[in-house]
Amino acid sequence: MTDEYELIKGCISKDARCQRILFDKYAGKMMSVCLRYANDSMEAEDMIQDAFIKVYQYIGQFKFEGAFEGWIRRIVVNTAIRYLEKKKIRFHDIDDNSLNTPKIEAQAYTHLGEDDLMKLINRLPDGYRLVFNLNVIEGYSHEEIAGMLNIQAGTSRSQLVKARKMLQHQILQLQKIAV
Repeated sequence: MTDEYELIKGCISKDARCQRILFDKYAGKMMSVCLRYANDSMEAEDMIQDAFIKVYQYIGQFKFEGAFEGWIRRIVVNTAIRYLEKKKIRFHDIDDNSLNTPKIEAQAYTHLGEDDLMKLINRLPDGYRLVFNLNVIEGYSHEEIAGMLNIQAGTSRSQLVKARKMLQHQILQLQKIAV
């Protein structure tokens, strides 16, 4: 069964075989999304489980407009956000003078692989990481992030600036070690 329309209709009818196929088709990509928000793989597994329960619960609301994968991704991201809200993430300033580092030349990034960069992003404090992921990776505006997280758009902007500075500092530290 490769036709997405039939697969979705089967899931709407609660066909377990269709649900399994849907999970197998999208779980890997969506697990990658969860790993960006989670502190570890077990937390990401909890997020992905909750997200797919919601996908199956609300699949009847999919209007066959736009990409189905995008619809699933939005549920996954919102589930991850709700999961993190339960942990009472605070958006606060980290008083660290080391964040006042110079900008890095573009060539510095060429030495880092995607996995290395994701590890650095995952080391960010929860609030920084959440805003960074939502804005830079998922493409949400600061106004959308503010609505999703119940914060001010200015808070989202400042968290992103600080996340970028912290990432720059981490990259500079890696370069000092590598040289």
